[in-house]
Amino acid sequence: MQNKILVAYATKAGSTAEIAEFIGQTLCENGAVVDVRPVKEARSLEGYRAVIVGSAIRMGRWLPEAVKFVEVHKTELAHMPTAYFLVSLFLSEGTPEMRATVAAYLDPVRAILEPSSIGLFPGKMDYSKLSWLDRQAAKMVKAPEGDHRDWQAIWDWTQAWAQAVQQDGLYATQR
Repeated sequence: MQNKILVAYATKAGSTAEIAEFIGQTLCENGAVVDVRPVKEARSLEGYRAVIVGSAIRMGRWLPEAVKFVEVHKTELAHMPTAYFLVSLFLSEGTPEMRATVAAYLDPVRAILEPSSIGLFPGKMDYSKLSWLDRQAAKMVKAPEGDHRDWQAIWDWTQAWAQAVQQDGLYATQR
């Protein structure tokens, strides 16, 4: 079996894709062989020893294609290190109450498969990248425009997960 990690993601406006790429790059810097793909393009888990699945949050939920990915692959994911991350602008508030609220958005996915780790990250809002309907919804909830991502927090979470997985001998020895 290959020592490969898949970072699969679902995004609406690109912020989650950029975070997934950053996670993949961080894992590569730790010596892993990594593929970063949208969940719709990740049809098979053959050849992977670990998976990170991430999604933007819309209407208090992971995007449907990310949930479907976990449902379809739950048997395989149950036998390998699997982590989830989500991206929500509500996390830009930074309060423990909001973190708890946003963490609960993962409850339906966690009911399918409990991950080894969860990353909760604020995102980026660029109204120009949204459809008219999504733009109106964002304005209704007063989603703050701008980049609220905390790259250090994303790096820290990825490093902690990588170290835990490395202890299981997952990573290739190549650098």
